[in-house]
Amino acid sequence: MKKIFETLNQNQTEKLGEALGKLLKAGDFLALAGDLGAGKTAFTRGIARGLGIHEDITSPTFTIINQYEAPVPLAHMDAYRLKTPEELENAGFYDYMEDFVVVLEWADRVEELLPGDVLWIYFTVLDENRRTIEFQSQTSHYDNILQELNL
Repeated sequence: MKKIFETLNQNQTEKLGEALGKLLKAGDFLALAGDLGAGKTAFTRGIARGLGIHEDITSPTFTIINQYEAPVPLAHMDAYRLKTPEELENAGFYDYMEDFVVVLEWADRVEELLPGDVLWIYFTVLDENRRTIEFQSQTSHYDNILQELNL
């Protein structure tokens, strides 16, 4: 299943993430892809809010993994600066698969590490403020989530 949204500003991008976050559960894996500045971290801030996390969400570009506690905890990962997929493995990548919602920015750089069941989310910059956010699911689990997802 494919579902595409257009957001007109960063606030709408975060609101879409928040709507998605409210539908997620531990073990869900979101694979984010898109250019620098396309809205991946803003979207993740929204997901965190949807999960009930009110901490400041920052890009884990240098730390590789940021962990946030909540009833459904969040592992926010970033593969942008990795030289090899093994760096992500060594940072504890597999430790988060069952008990966390995992959001991985630049997931296309480490695709070989991803579990079989992921929700791909592609960000495209249309202009300074507008983005298209395309969701691609290949399983009934994420299809069901996408059917409920509205901005």
